[in-house]
Amino acid sequence: MYIRHSLSLLTTAVALALPFAAHAQNATDLDEVVVTGTRTDVALQDSLAPTQLITREEIERSQSRSLVDLLKGRAGIGFTNQGGQGKLSSLNIRGTESDHVLVLVDGIRIGSATAGLASFQDLPVDQIERIEIVRGPRSSLYGSEAIGAVIQIFTRRGSQGLSRELRIGGGSHNLREASGGFAYGGERGWIGANAAYQETDGINACRGSGTLFQGCFTDEPDDDGYRNVSLNVRAGYRLTDALTLEGHALNADAFNEFDGSIYGGNEADNVQQVLGSKLTWKPSAATTLTAQVGRASDKSHNYYNDASSSPSADISTFDTRRDTASLQGDFAFGEQHLLSAGADWQRDEVTSSVDFINDTVGVPVDSRDNTGVFIEYQGRFGAQQVQASVRNDDNDQFGNHVTGNLGWGLGFGGGFKLTVNAGTGFKAPTFNDLYYPFSGNALLEPERSKTLDIGLSQYGDAWNWGVNVYETRIEDLIALDSNWLPANTDEARIRGLELTGAVTLAGFDIAAQVSHTDPRNHTAGANYDNLLARRARNTARLDVDRAFGDFRIGVTGYGASHRYDNAANSVRLAGYGTLDLRLEYAITDEWSLQARASNVFDREYETIAWYNQPGREYGLSLRYSARD
Repeated sequence: MYIRHSLSLLTTAVALALPFAAHAQNATDLDEVVVTGTRTDVALQDSLAPTQLITREEIERSQSRSLVDLLKGRAGIGFTNQGGQGKLSSLNIRGTESDHVLVLVDGIRIGSATAGLASFQDLPVDQIERIEIVRGPRSSLYGSEAIGAVIQIFTRRGSQGLSRELRIGGGSHNLREASGGFAYGGERGWIGANAAYQETDGINACRGSGTLFQGCFTDEPDDDGYRNVSLNVRAGYRLTDALTLEGHALNADAFNEFDGSIYGGNEADNVQQVLGSKLTWKPSAATTLTAQVGRASDKSHNYYNDASSSPSADISTFDTRRDTASLQGDFAFGEQHLLSAGADWQRDEVTSSVDFINDTVGVPVDSRDNTGVFIEYQGRFGAQQVQASVRNDDNDQFGNHVTGNLGWGLGFGGGFKLTVNAGTGFKAPTFNDLYYPFSGNALLEPERSKTLDIGLSQYGDAWNWGVNVYETRIEDLIALDSNWLPANTDEARIRGLELTGAVTLAGFDIAAQVSHTDPRNHTAGANYDNLLARRARNTARLDVDRAFGDFRIGVTGYGASHRYDNAANSVRLAGYGTLDLRLEYAITDEWSLQARASNVFDREYETIAWYNQPGREYGLSLRYSARD
């Protein structure tokens, strides 16, 4: 009852906060430019797709110590986590599957070609400059995976002049952290480098029991630690007034302990690496040509460590590499019309201790190629906006697949804006789905989706609010058939409502978000009309911050309703609410002290059955930031 009451209070508070946006000042800078929803520069307030921007200032103010903590509760976003910091984490956006979210880092597609997931838990927040979240399908611009959303992470980069940063911190569960870096921007070039270190003894990730044969299928009542060491470098130079060359490199090396067995291991070395370069040529104000190449690597080496014996035993190795290249041309016709066209090439390669076999022909498969071509139009006709795009992807495994998107917007008095978006999406099967020994199906087709989204928003000089309603239908979802082999057998229907708002009122910075999602299984059979597993139907987040001279205080309230852990909806996980507090003190213009308390009421909850979540935690850090 208390959890239900807490969530109700939080949702009510968030809903009450939204109307105040109409009387706000200085809430957010709506002149911020986003690129993910169109692959071109667009002012945030002009985006037809529902888009959210998280800036570096907001990241620092939130004191979030993981990417999942930073993203959870934002519009449309649900999450699951297998036992605390550094443990396997996934996002469900708008009720879709966790592998229906396309993740980009500085324009480079990341994720495991075998599992189909991006390792959110291993992407350090200290390396992130800003995040753009575009809700809804964008396969017509990016191809596979962009069914539920596209998340693009931009890493730290150089700025005008010289800047230096340093942070050291510690906290509960013997958390130790340190990060630092510099950036320099001159008349024609820039360079920046950041390094970060994070280590924690962790919590007991899983309360599962080998006797019960549930949860993690083992009984290891110990703390499960995590360590992450990362380095990020970005640089660029304007070779001429029309030609710019950029490069970037991110490497995150993580060690993770988890509750497991001799069959699946209980320790892992994980490496996330993103390398890329981009050449931009702008021969005139009306024409921009861009070429980009990159490589994303996802490496995992699993061990089993038995305290009674040494050394650790090797269990498995998965090393996936994703090479990409793209060409794009943007051609403006006057100030109101823009035509973009481009081509993307992608090659996935796998090196593994497991041989991936195409059972239909009986030969190993360790790579596949995909080539996509797209065209997009953006135009204005008085108070109306139009965005239309179409794309064809030609893949080694499933052949050709065409997707499209059409968006329309109408601005009218008082800063109001009405938007309508209709789009299709698809998700290509992973190497595990297709070729894993004795459990793959090389005849799988892509999962397919159709989405309709209607939004209403209002923008003022420095405030905004918005509401979106949507429906997504997904066909050919991949699930295990009666022979325990993956097949295109499932269907889903998802409906939802999202409310967002940002306001500064009497010196208080307020950001409020409420999401309702109704994700239903529409597959004929015993589970028809059940809720899709591990999705909370209702989530809410409220962030409030206030500066008092040299002090800044803040609070984040987060709540999620109940969810079911299985397709039969027989295992129910209770809803919950948490409250986080933070305090910052500016010692000087360059030095500041930050303190935080997370889950201050020490609520116990699970996002996956049998997997624990941290209780009350504390943290303290000292920051140095200087700019010349």
